[in-house]
Amino acid sequence: MAVAIAIVVLAALAVALLVGASKRRDRSAAGLSREARSRDRANPVLAAADAAPTGRQVEQAAVVARRGGEVAVVESAPPVPFVASDPQALGVSRRQFFNRSIVGMMGLGLSGFGGASLAFLWPQGVSGFGSKIKVGNLIELLTEIKANNGFLYKPEGRMWITAYPNGSVEKARAQYSSVELAGMAVGVEAGFESGVVALYQKCPHLGCRVPNCVSSQWFECPCHGSQYNRVGEKRGGPAPRGMDRFAMSVTDGVLTVDTGTIVQGPPIGTNTTGQEAEGPHCIGDAGGH
Repeated sequence: MAVAIAIVVLAALAVALLVGASKRRDRSAAGLSREARSRDRANPVLAAADAAPTGRQVEQAAVVARRGGEVAVVESAPPVPFVASDPQALGVSRRQFFNRSIVGMMGLGLSGFGGASLAFLWPQGVSGFGSKIKVGNLIELLTEIKANNGFLYKPEGRMWITAYPNGSVEKARAQYSSVELAGMAVGVEAGFESGVVALYQKCPHLGCRVPNCVSSQWFECPCHGSQYNRVGEKRGGPAPRGMDRFAMSVTDGVLTVDTGTIVQGPPIGTNTTGQEAEGPHCIGDAGGH
């Protein structure tokens, strides 16, 4: 093992000597040493030889001789005074470049975070479920409800829109809040054919989506058989109350539903319209669970 180490060390020393010798040869081939040049300048014979015309001067003299005259010497323009450049104009070092890049990226990231925070704190133009939705002109909505067999579904608000009869408004005033009555009583107050109700699609029992039944003209939950009349009042099944509904407002005949304000459905036993099933049930008898 020791012999191998010694061989490696000797080989490394040999390589170093070879490299040094090669560099010295290169320097000697490039020209005379400083000491030799100093001795040459002190020698008067060599100094006189240095005073001999250069090759360029000989070429210029030959050109003059061929042309038979002297070469005109054109004076060059006066030198421009040196002005130190601005360090910033010369560029930046690699370290400065990376430092400025890091600071710039940090600033950009903080700006994006700040903008996102402001957008979260002050949401603008929110639409869809959880916001106030302009459903449409009330007369047109009543026409659509009729065209859809008494039930109009609005998926963007997860809601059912149904007509509320004008003849039941007085009973409704004793059961429902003002935000619900704003749509239910608009038929009487504004002279429309009827008012409207905006019902949340979820069953208050276990949250299943409640579809309408065309034959019975009721809402009938397929999960556990809860049944509600056309305005969402409970008529059977295990649900603890009627269908929840949304706050409504009517301005210039346009219905706006606030899907961010959910009002609990009416208690069991509420039946302001007296509507009975108008045909066979879609789910079957809702005896309860």
